[in-house]
Amino acid sequence: MAATLIDLFAGCGGLSLGLSNAGFSPQFAVEAHDDAFQTYSSNLIEGTELDEVWPSWLEKRAWHAEKLLDQHPDQLADLRGKIDLIAGGPPCQGFSMNGLRRPDDPRSRMVEVYLDYVKTIRPRLVLLENVVGFRSMKHRTGATYSEYVESELEALGYDTWSEIIRAADWGVPQRRPRFVLIAALKRSIPGVDPLQRLRVARKAFLRERGLSSDGTTTQDALSDLDETGYTPSLDSDWGHLGFKALQRATKPKSPFQLLMRAGSSNRPTDMRLPRHSATTTDRMRQILKSCERGVCLRPDDRARLGIRKRSTTPLDPLGPAPTISTLPDDFIHYAQPRAMTVREHARLQSFPDWFSFKGPYTTGGSRRRDACPKYTQVGNAVPPLLAEALGETLMGLLSIQQRDEFGHPADSLNVRSKRLTDFREVANGDRITPA
Repeated sequence: MAATLIDLFAGCGGLSLGLSNAGFSPQFAVEAHDDAFQTYSSNLIEGTELDEVWPSWLEKRAWHAEKLLDQHPDQLADLRGKIDLIAGGPPCQGFSMNGLRRPDDPRSRMVEVYLDYVKTIRPRLVLLENVVGFRSMKHRTGATYSEYVESELEALGYDTWSEIIRAADWGVPQRRPRFVLIAALKRSIPGVDPLQRLRVARKAFLRERGLSSDGTTTQDALSDLDETGYTPSLDSDWGHLGFKALQRATKPKSPFQLLMRAGSSNRPTDMRLPRHSATTTDRMRQILKSCERGVCLRPDDRARLGIRKRSTTPLDPLGPAPTISTLPDDFIHYAQPRAMTVREHARLQSFPDWFSFKGPYTTGGSRRRDACPKYTQVGNAVPPLLAEALGETLMGLLSIQQRDEFGHPADSLNVRSKRLTDFREVANGDRITPA
């Protein structure tokens, strides 16, 4: 029997994808935005095991988590003790260091909704992921949000562990520090520190996937997606508007690219190149030539180049990206004077090439506040590779919790990494072309 999972605030599916690769079996996912849920559904529901196990009482559509609680309290209560893991990241905009950090932001109150699900269903394990500001922003009780959640979980009968971890340490080509909290039913994993287990397993996790413990660079992630040496053809989806598309090289040029290609036999989607004006292209060329790589433009550089935007960052080919934002114009490609495609953003998030995104490509102006275009979906996601590492640690915790009368792990728990098997099958038939 596979370990069961409910994904709250699921977004486009990065967390579910990684946890599924580690062996978890999602039972359903809750996501409020139609575009993000459409992406989740097309990749992770339609034609999969999840399509078959999805509860008959739950309509397969976008749901606000609090409305689902209100409309289906009895059905959710019936799941009590039957779910191994509740995972999710309550909307982070209210906690972000780049935002207004308002405790009264309705999105900040989704933490209480998350805890209501835990209280109702009482899973064996809990995983909460968020921005680093979750540890410093004050809750209305006076504690920080992390302190508040830990105290509430302890009152519900859970032991908790939390830490700030870097996605880059698990092969993701971006630094992206994130707050991670793991909780387990009290005294169910005596003497075990899950986050210490996660750290100890890091080198083996990377080695099994052919990745270096020194990290994955931007060039490692993107060098096979290139528009040099050929004339870009019209994009299959956006060519009628004059947009052209990147091509993917025939062979991968790094172990990370090989991993991202696993299960992808066709040309990846979301490769639409931007159409910049000559002035914008020239300015980006100047930035690449004269500004420090891998960091936001310095105030003196912005003044020198006449740039008001504060978050413009020319990427460093020899290091990881700082993070991935929800805006297409925050980053300049490390080798070309242009913004990057959705697929390149997805690569820096460790989404595999077979994963495609639904909804508008991008949205600007007054619609940007409430829209969820593809760039936003990618930027808001948990990197699947990091989620997979967390998932393997959580599967190990379930093995400790589910033991027979002799103290042996229960044979019924499936702890095998799904994607690793797929990756090995692909890797045996492919080779890496040196960059």
